[in-house]
Amino acid sequence: MNIVGLSSTTNPYVQARWSGFTIQNPDYTVSLIEFGRVSKVYAWTPIDAAVPYERMVLSDGASQYESVGQLLALTRRLFGALAKACPDVLVLNGYQQPLALAALGWSRLRGIPVVLLSESKEDDAPRRWLTEGLKRFLVGGYSAALVGGQKHKDYLVRLGMGPDSIFLGHNVIGNGAYAPERIRELARPQQTEKPYFLAINRFIAKKNIPTILLAYADYRRRCSAETVWDLVLCGDGEMRSQIEAQITQLGLSNWVHLTGFLQPPELLPYFAHASCFVHASTQEQWGLVVNEAMAAGLPVLVSRCCGCFDELVVEPVNGFGFDANDPHELAALMTNMSRRTIDLPAMSQAALRHIHQFGPSFFAEGLRHAIEYSTKHTQKGSLPRPISARKQRNQQQPKTSFQTIPASVVTLEGQESIL
Repeated sequence: MNIVGLSSTTNPYVQARWSGFTIQNPDYTVSLIEFGRVSKVYAWTPIDAAVPYERMVLSDGASQYESVGQLLALTRRLFGALAKACPDVLVLNGYQQPLALAALGWSRLRGIPVVLLSESKEDDAPRRWLTEGLKRFLVGGYSAALVGGQKHKDYLVRLGMGPDSIFLGHNVIGNGAYAPERIRELARPQQTEKPYFLAINRFIAKKNIPTILLAYADYRRRCSAETVWDLVLCGDGEMRSQIEAQITQLGLSNWVHLTGFLQPPELLPYFAHASCFVHASTQEQWGLVVNEAMAAGLPVLVSRCCGCFDELVVEPVNGFGFDANDPHELAALMTNMSRRTIDLPAMSQAALRHIHQFGPSFFAEGLRHAIEYSTKHTQKGSLPRPISARKQRNQQQPKTSFQTIPASVVTLEGQESIL
């Protein structure tokens, strides 16, 4: 069975999930179509490492488009890639991107089952009846879904998807890359020799860094010099100058350290030597950086607005939640952490045990269940499905020019295709 996924681009999370899925399901032939090699949202270095599935890249540039012409060109390449991959099941990440919707329409016309990967929850943003009605229509085109947690499942049910068709396991990472025994020997970051709280974010409004700084200032007033920890903020973005000004205004320049944007491997020393992780977003569909922190064995302080909170944080076992709009509540939790009134080693081990459940195997199992469900609950389409190379050989027809080559990258930029 040919399983074809779509993704904006390949990042460490996508690579870990689809590699785990491919390895755990050797009876499937797996391909991943990527809209582009780089992202405009995250300045990650493009990933070209060998993977056990086939990568089909529509553009050497960014996964976004800046004109109708670019969108049409990417859509033509997408249809060509789909025709060559011959999916028996298509797996789409979300229902908002035009390219994903084009792939949904292409599949529905041919009666090809489509699985939705979704991490939206109802409280992500104000909901309007017209938009929600459109979403209900779009969600009706999917046969099954894979989501992060119960809140994400509840939202899809509200949009009309049957609860039996929704499975868990979407929001996972490759935990092994952050394992303490793997990263503990990395050199300590030079910014501080003291214990430190760690936060990793884009510097944008919803990440709520000003509240972290207010909480940290309050925390320093509560603690003695012997017990106080520093604060390390990794990341960059449009609010950088505002954050720097706030640090100066609060008199925190000696204890708050800004690293700038770091690539994933460059973040590992900060995870390895941190004492506690803080994530304070006011709006967050999930928050995969919390997965990373727990995989590194860190106790976590997580805003209850984060989609991962209910699934990952077990109070008071591996961390605590707090109101994203209450810096005093966060300051109190930070104080308890650094005064060691909490058993931090035990909390660290609890974090490792719990996050072990949220690895690539969880994604692989959940996606397989969704695929199996979708193949049993999809109506026949009005157009014929593409004929795979295997079927062509059986029918003694000329072999397609596209060959499935595991662990390869095929760039389709410049190729034309038909609907």
